[in-house]
Amino acid sequence: MHSTTWYSRLAKTAAHICGKPKVFAGAFSIIVLWALAGPVFGFSNTWQLIINTITTTVTFMMVFLIQNTQNRDTEAIQLKLDELIRATKGAHNALLDLEELDEDSLQDFLRRYEHLAAVAREELAHGVQDTGTPEA
Repeated sequence: MHSTTWYSRLAKTAAHICGKPKVFAGAFSIIVLWALAGPVFGFSNTWQLIINTITTTVTFMMVFLIQNTQNRDTEAIQLKLDELIRATKGAHNALLDLEELDEDSLQDFLRRYEHLAAVAREELAHGVQDTGTPEA
């Protein structure tokens, strides 16, 4: 059951299309043509306003489309990671949905894992294997 809104489909399609080399080449060509037209229009304020208006408008619209796509991709990745944690024997389920924690709680987890990493490196230096599931 895959239900997506018109905006999600638009955002995904636009992000996909705009990421193609041909689209970049087209945008670059427009800028080159605009620059070449400068002498014809005497580098006037109107000549400058045209490119400024176009680039500002396109950039403004793309920010929202790309952000929507990035948000959905990030949420999907988080869900997949949560499922891997949930399904892995010995994994710590407290790490599920970690991105929803406040900054202080997140920093607590970060310090615990930094400590685990430091201990593991120390043990590796002494020939101890770096496997297992120590408590976080």
